[in-house]
Amino acid sequence: MYLKHVPSGELMEVADLVALVDPFQSQVSMRSHAGEERGEPEPVAKSELVFPSGEALPRCWWDPHYRA
Repeated sequence: MYLKHVPSGELMEVADLVALVDPFQSQVSMRSHAGEERGEPEPVAKSELVFPSGEALPRCWWDPHYRA
């Protein structure tokens, strides 16, 4: 799955889908794709990520109190 990193504007591959949907994790491991080589996984704050369309991530993915 690819998400857009808002500060850089580039698409990044999610390396850890479980961490992405866990609302208690504030960061997720992502891989940058610069050129033809895949980058090493690096932690990225969920607050800096959106879907490629520009839509925000679902609240239940980043807020542990989303039901309140």
